Amino acid sequence: MTKDELIEAIASHCDSKKQASEVVNAVLDAITKALSKGDKVALTGFGVFSISNRAARTGVNPRTGEKIKIAATKVPKFKAGKALKDAVK
Repeated sequence: MTKDELIEAIASHCDSKKQASEVVNAVLDAITKALSKGDKVALTGFGVFSISNRAARTGVNPRTGEKIKIAATKVPKFKAGKALKDAVK
């Protein structure tokens, strides 16, 4: 499902597609802002969005075989909740 398809699905519960688009964008912006601050976003029954730290490591350039240093970084992570896992089974 794409973002546009999600907006269409939500629009059936709203007054307009524009309103549904604003709701989806507001939710995604709120999650993004919370994660950028380092906060967790827990949606009970759905899952938890959080930030994970990746340590620096050494990699290999596949073209040349040369070893390269990969810097440490932060990446978003999602852990599905029990209700979501059960719904997918």
